[in-house]
Amino acid sequence: MSRRVAPSHIRPIVETILGCKWSLTLMVLIRQGVHRPGQMHRSVDGLSPKVMNYCLAKMLEFNLVEKTSYPEIPPRVEYHFTPFGLKFMKLFDVLEELDGDLAEAVKGATRN
Repeated sequence: MSRRVAPSHIRPIVETILGCKWSLTLMVLIRQGVHRPGQMHRSVDGLSPKVMNYCLAKMLEFNLVEKTSYPEIPPRVEYHFTPFGLKFMKLFDVLEELDGDLAEAVKGATRN
C-alpha cells in the first residue's frame, strides 16, 4: 500500500479539516493538552473511535500533527502539533474571533 502525498496547497487541507464535524474539536483538545486518543474519545460525546481515528489520520496526512508511539505495555500513543499545525491553528483563532463578532452583530440586530 502506498502512502498518499499531502496536498501541496492549503485549500484542500482547509476544506477537509473545516468540512469535518470533529477535526477542529480534536485540534482544540490537542491544544488544551489532551494528547492521547483515549482521552480525546472520552472528552467528546458522540465521537466514535472510527471517526476519531479517521480525523487524526487526515491530520497526520496533512502534517498538522505528529504521532508518537511509545514502546510500552500497554502501548501508548500521543499526538502533538507540528510547526505547520501550530500555524494552521491561527486560522482557528481567526474563526473564534469572527464567531465573537457574529454574536455581537446578532445581539445588536435583535435589540433594534
